[in-house]
Amino acid sequence: MKVGIVISSNDPETVWNAFRFANFALSSGDEVKVFLMGKGVEAETLDTENFKVTEQMQSFVDKGGEILACGTCLNLRRKEGSELCPFSTLKDMYEVVAWSEKLLTF
Repeated sequence: MKVGIVISSNDPETVWNAFRFANFALSSGDEVKVFLMGKGVEAETLDTENFKVTEQMQSFVDKGGEILACGTCLNLRRKEGSELCPFSTLKDMYEVVAWSEKLLTF
């Protein structure tokens, strides 16, 4: 199955759980793409003692998952894309949505 996930939260527990689910889906043999939008582009800065968000994100990428980050949302926060969260566009988000057989939002 092709699973698309849109994350627009900057709540550490929510984002951590979204990536835990994404990792589980990959381990189950699904293809998974994540698009970070709005507050979701802050994902790399959300680590807490209980919620190791970047650890889940890196595991996701290492297993073959793809993460894209809204460029406009990054610009609004004066951030740049990174290797883990590359600068992307709404066209990229549209392509994730069109590609997905199932789409989840967090």
